[in-house]
Parts: sequence; C-alpha cells; structure tokens
Amino acid sequence: MFQLGKTLISEDIIEKDFVCNLSACKGACCVDGDAGAPLEKAEVDILKKIYPKVKPFLRKEGVEAIEQRGTSVTTAFGDLETPLINGADCAYVIYDNKKTALCGIEEAYNQGEIDWKKPVSCHLYPIRVKDYSEFSAVNYDKWEICDDACTLGKELQVPVYKFVKEALIRKFGEDWYIELEKVAENIKHS
Repeated sequence: MFQLGKTLISEDIIEKDFVCNLSACKGACCVDGDAGAPLEKAEVDILKKIYPKVKPFLRKEGVEAIEQRGTSVTTAFGDLETPLINGADCAYVIYDNKKTALCGIEEAYNQGEIDWKKPVSCHLYPIRVKDYSEFSAVNYDKWEICDDACTLGKELQVPVYKFVKEALIRKFGEDWYIELEKVAENIKHS
C-alpha cells in the first residue's frame, strides 16, 4: 500500500494488468454477484433525475424493478447501490444482439440523451473505492469472472490503473492521477 493525499492505494492497481474482454465474459460483472453497483450519495439524485431519459433504453424487467424499488436502494448496512432484477442482474442492464450485458445508462449517454456516463463504481471497475472518515481505500477487486480481462491486459501490457484512467481522473482529479503515474514509474524501476 502507498498513500497519495487522502487515498491509500493497493500496489495491485499498478502491478496487475487488465483490459475488459466483453466478447469473453459477456459483461458478467453486471449480472453476477449478490449486490447492485455501489453508488455515491450524489449519484442517487442523479439517477432519479435521469431515469425518465434512461427508461426507454431499459428492459421491461429493469423498469419493473426500478419502479418497485426505486432508482437506487439502501442496503441493511446503509450502503447505496443500484437495484437488482430478482437478486441477479443490475436493473440497468441491457443486452446486445450477442447476449452481452451492457449498461442502459451508458447507452443513453452514448446516444446523447444524458450527460452522465454511469455510476463511478462501474466506470472504475475492477477498482473498488471504500471511503472512510479520514481516507479512501483504492483496491483492485480480483474476481474470477474477469480472468479473461487479466489475460488480455497481460497480452497488451496494460496495468489496471491505465485501463481505468478516465474513471480515476473522474473520481480523484487529474493532478491525483499524474501523481499516481509518477509512483507507478518509481515502482516499475525499483
């Protein structure tokens, strides 16, 4: 672990390689697991606001889940996340003609209907950020469904932090990312 400002960062985001391989995994991270995508407090209001524009992009089951449970949910632990369809798919998941899970929010963004890409936790994946009172922990979330992404990342020699560069800048700012790159260079050369 190393520290940058008010973040504690796992070296795994520098030392591990990763490039999403949707053709192999079919977007499993959006449908597997037992929880929705983690949300920041401000994102709850964003989801409420953009839902009317996102709704036409969603599947019937997703719309039903959202209209029953809300655009976001609060867990028993007080965490905020996206609702699920029958405890599985994120309610915002859509599928392309190859049965690959995609994000309905991101599709609305790509079509110019909204100006918000998707929850930052989704944009950051495979990095997970846990906020504490004094700092944020920035960790690589190793999950076997992403083994093909690790293989592709290794082939292309793309470390995790470079794969999610845009999302890290979105979350922590450009200056923070520039400092992260400096640390990464030092770690590589040590």
